[in-house]
Amino acid sequence: MVFPEFKAIIKPATTKQQGDRAEDEALKLMRQAGLRLLERNYRTPGRGGGEIDLIMRDTDGTLVFVEVRQRRDARHGGALASVSAVKQRRLVFAARHYLLRWPELPPCRFDVVALESGEASWYKGAFDAT
Repeated sequence: MVFPEFKAIIKPATTKQQGDRAEDEALKLMRQAGLRLLERNYRTPGRGGGEIDLIMRDTDGTLVFVEVRQRRDARHGGALASVSAVKQRRLVFAARHYLLRWPELPPCRFDVVALESGEASWYKGAFDAT
């Protein structure tokens, strides 16, 4: 219950704060499964590039590029459906940019962690780079 006299003091979380909390939840889920964080919020330089929410290393050595999506509910397709073809292309572009620093290319995959109605779902290999 929110007391009326405190209503003006309580500010709703910003979109950035909500996104950070969603990423924290995804990171916790993936760490519990044994993955190791390499980068968070990796951005390509310049405009029109992409951002990867989390870059993880799986226990088998696979490099995992993770997109975290949050929706209040599944209306309009839900969190997973919000990873459009355009978003996928930007993620692939950013992943290729990140991989330029690797002398040998490790196995890679693109995962999505979708948070809806307080529940987290992890979709391994949600899409590929083709």
